[in-house]
Amino acid sequence: MKLPETPFTAIDWSKVEPTEHAGTTGTALWRTVMMGDIRIRIVEYSPGYLADHWCDRGHIMLLLEGELTSELKDGREFPMTPGHGYKVSDFGDSPHRSKTGAKGAKLFIVD
Repeated sequence: MKLPETPFTAIDWSKVEPTEHAGTTGTALWRTVMMGDIRIRIVEYSPGYLADHWCDRGHIMLLLEGELTSELKDGREFPMTPGHGYKVSDFGDSPHRSKTGAKGAKLFIVD
């Protein structure tokens, strides 16, 4: 990842307008800030969320709140609690998707 030249910018995430994205079940609220081609997000998944697609995009993710399972299309699953996260490159492993249980989840993602 090459960060583009940009001035120092403080972000008040509470002031970033969320956009809603439906999953197969549940919803995701994204608060997104762009930095060139780099997307920086706080994502909140509702309880019972299941992504509506398998993703091949690379991410750096940190779970802030709740519980999340990252499923890989090859059958592997990675349950996570706050403080856990993952990194994956574009097309670097089996496609992945997120699902939550009864608590939902809040994540910080850079991609």
